Amino acid sequence: MKTPGAIEGTEHARYTYRPRVSSTARTRLLPEWDWCRWVWNECVAKSKAVHAHNKTHPEDKQTCGPAQLDMMLTEARAKTPWLREGASVPQQQIIRDFGKSRAKAQKDIKERLPQRQRAGMPKWKKKRESDPTLNYTKRGFRLKDGCLHLAGGIVLTVVWSRELPAEPSSVRVYRDSVGHWYASFVVPAEVQPLPATGAVIGIDWGVKETATTTSEAHDLPHARHGRKAKVKLLRYDRMMARRKPAKGQAASKGYREAKHLRAKAYKKIARQRQDTGRKWAKRVVTDHDTIAVEDFRPKFLAKTTMARKAADAAIGATKKALVEMGRKHGRDVRLVHPAHTTMDCASCGARTKHALPLSERVYTCTACGVVSPRDKNSARVMLVRAGLDPAGVEGVRPPGPPVREAA
Repeated sequence: MKTPGAIEGTEHARYTYRPRVSSTARTRLLPEWDWCRWVWNECVAKSKAVHAHNKTHPEDKQTCGPAQLDMMLTEARAKTPWLREGASVPQQQIIRDFGKSRAKAQKDIKERLPQRQRAGMPKWKKKRESDPTLNYTKRGFRLKDGCLHLAGGIVLTVVWSRELPAEPSSVRVYRDSVGHWYASFVVPAEVQPLPATGAVIGIDWGVKETATTTSEAHDLPHARHGRKAKVKLLRYDRMMARRKPAKGQAASKGYREAKHLRAKAYKKIARQRQDTGRKWAKRVVTDHDTIAVEDFRPKFLAKTTMARKAADAAIGATKKALVEMGRKHGRDVRLVHPAHTTMDCASCGARTKHALPLSERVYTCTACGVVSPRDKNSARVMLVRAGLDPAGVEGVRPPGPPVREAA
């Protein structure tokens, strides 16, 4: 399985495949994760100890960076024969992951972000609750005869659904909440340009329809994958509620089975949403050279009465798929700030004096008298804001927030 256009930064992409994990490989991977999890928990303990020391002895501050943690790992491997049985590469990489996580949390604290927006400090990884994730750099793996050979003598047979475009620089082997294993390779990104069409399109996100565009043929109706699986999800929720363990007690086998069934159902819904979003994004990118997209962040909808509908619409996943698909095929994707896009007129640029209620689905401009569906007007406003004025636009629109390019 490939993750299309999943670009990391600006130079690399991830290609994800499903490996066939034999019982022999599984018995080698799980101990590797136990060693890495032990290293992570030691890093957490070291971080907490350094924080407590600096709090009580401000005149003698200590640090807990990757260099200190690397020294700690070297000493631990020298003193602990059990830890030396594992490969050093994934243990070193989990220290890098810990360092990035801790640095991000400290940065958010330093910038005084609200508590709900901060990335929390790294926490303990419990045996029954954390899924295995092993990272290998180039010296820790190799591809030979269609198989993935990992450090420590682990061999995985990968299902190559598509050839890698270049030699990978690293690989991540992980298991998701459903129990499926994946191998995710990092390779140099390459642009796959499509033929020019000369067409432009504006896209507005919504709940009634996931995407409303300036083209009737490219509107994305609400698939309602979550609503179709609602009965099954409610059943699994009741099963978990009946078997929920008391505080401080380990979960029973029945509770873990119900949790697995629930995770499996949610995984299927997520894959359906991703599949719908990617297919629609590929169609939009193929037919248009320039795309003006509302830079909408639906996170705040989780606290409103539309939370369930917004989550089922999967606006964030669809928007991400569109941006990644546009970057992969060299299209010009422009992200438009969503402020006042439902209040501006796409024809004359006039702005209403009050925000329109959600029940009002028809936009009527009091200045020029244009009447159009509310979402269609917003989609045309995206084109105007992005500097792609559609034919027939007259008048001067009020200045809006700046347009930013898709990263």
